[in-house]
Amino acid sequence: MTWQEFIDQELKKTYFQQLITFLKEEDKKHLVLPPKESRMACFKLTPFQEVKVVIIGQDPYHNLGQAHGLSFSVEKGDYPPSLKNIYQELTTDLDLPYPKTGNLIAWAKQGVLLLNSVLTVVAHEPMSHQNQGWEIFTLEALKMLNEKEQPLVFILWGAHAQKFIPYINTNRHYVIKSPHPSPLSAHRGFFGSRPFSKTNQFLISKGIEPINWNLS
Repeated sequence: MTWQEFIDQELKKTYFQQLITFLKEEDKKHLVLPPKESRMACFKLTPFQEVKVVIIGQDPYHNLGQAHGLSFSVEKGDYPPSLKNIYQELTTDLDLPYPKTGNLIAWAKQGVLLLNSVLTVVAHEPMSHQNQGWEIFTLEALKMLNEKEQPLVFILWGAHAQKFIPYINTNRHYVIKSPHPSPLSAHRGFFGSRPFSKTNQFLISKGIEPINWNLS
């Protein structure tokens, strides 16, 4: 199975047809982010067969020039607060220099699927596209990942991402969970959780090449 085959399969389902209709109307009325060509970017950059790690976000950044189809990643410009906290944990965990970019494409190209559970948002209106069908799509993608024989690492930050745990075979795959890196919750256990070193330790233990997390 490839991501394109998966998307083609979902396209035939009623919920996805309704989602497409909804998005066409939203695109007429509002500025929807990310741009159309970037909405499936995580699948294009991280082919199904190459996925090693899954990081699940909530919905895209809603400020202009940020969202480009990868969870927690910004195309250019300032780092949002959650990304700053992710970088603080990254530099502490792996003793790396502070990243010079907020763009996480380098991770995606190594097999880190940066998946939001909702893939679009109206500019300046967080969670404006929830409960329109994206969550069904994301869950179906996650179920497909769960069937992979190669062990994966699922990094689940916050209660929203952790709702997916019942759909993950934890005997085969490794789940890393902690509070969300948002400034509201990072101090409740995100800092010090060491997700990056834990991920690489697991991958190495399974004979899988680890991720080079260095973005400097």
